[in-house]
Amino acid sequence: MKLIVGLGNPGMKYENTRHNLGFLVADHVIKDFGTSKIDWNHSSKLKSDIAAFEIQHEKVIIAKPQTYMNNSGMAVQLLKDFYKIGTQDIWIVHDELDLPLGSMKIRLGGAAAGHHGVESIMEAIGTDKFWRFRLGIGSSHDKTHPVGRQEFHDAKDYVLGTFHSVEAGKVREMIKKAADALQIALEKGMEIAMNRYNTK
Repeated sequence: MKLIVGLGNPGMKYENTRHNLGFLVADHVIKDFGTSKIDWNHSSKLKSDIAAFEIQHEKVIIAKPQTYMNNSGMAVQLLKDFYKIGTQDIWIVHDELDLPLGSMKIRLGGAAAGHHGVESIMEAIGTDKFWRFRLGIGSSHDKTHPVGRQEFHDAKDYVLGTFHSVEAGKVREMIKKAADALQIALEKGMEIAMNRYNTK
């Protein structure tokens, strides 16, 4: 069994913000997976919106925590305990301010790099040894795009802002790429997904 968790904040106020990239990817996976319709179900017990499907005879749980970003660990811990999932079978999808817009890095473990949702998960489950699909929302090193952490006294202003119209194409492409990477990782293994999708 695999647990895929897209990070974000619940509510319409945050719907299209940079910090909700994990939610957007989770929605894309559910919308595009297979031919049968998969629905989100809210679980107050697990503090998450949850959907489930099977791929190659393995059950996959996909979740969007409803705890707000900074308390993501609470939901992940509840999900982990309920489904009895090992930490390396937990895959977290989240925005990454320290990567350029449109880039993606898949890795096991590592520092949270100031991402409070990831910090919360590490604290709750007591380890950093879970897989992370890190999606770049930072500087593209291009003057036509907004820049990331280095230009903000408070990164919160940036991550809780919405994507600019000039970023829309890259964002759509990144969401699709992340959903495709998740599917390849499930079907063919993480190493193949990393080789194919990690930004060089």
